[in-house]
Amino acid sequence: EVQLVESGGGLVQPGGSLRLSCAASGFVFGTYDMSWVRQAPGKGLEWVSFINGGGVNTYYADSVKGRFTISGDNANNTLHLQMNNLRTEDTAVYYCATQRSPYCSGSYCAGWYEYWGQGTQVTVSS
Repeated sequence: EVQLVESGGGLVQPGGSLRLSCAASGFVFGTYDMSWVRQAPGKGLEWVSFINGGGVNTYYADSVKGRFTISGDNANNTLHLQMNNLRTEDTAVYYCATQRSPYCSGSYCAGWYEYWGQGTQVTVSS
C-alpha cells in the first residue's frame, strides 16, 4: 500500500523558513516522479514544485522560484521542500503527491497525481 505522510508545517513569520518532509512507503522511492502541491484558503490547488525520480530534474512555479528547494532522500524514502523567505501568500495546506505522465517546462508542470499525502498546514503571519 502506497503511503505519503507530510510533516514540518507550522506557523512562521514572514521572512522565516520551514522544511517540509514527505515520508514515502509502499513503493520504490526514487523511481517515482514527485510534486508538491498547495491549496490556499478558499482557492484551488496550485502546483509548487516537481522532481523527477532520478532527482536530476527539478521545476518550480514562478511564485516560489528562488525561495523553495525540492529534494529527494532516497536512502530514507523522503521528499523535502525547503522553504525560505516565506511570504503571507505562501499560507496553504501543502501536499506531496506522486506524479504520472509529467510534462514540465520552465515554470510549468502538467500531469496527473496518483497518490497524495494528507497535507501539512503552513501559516505565514506576523
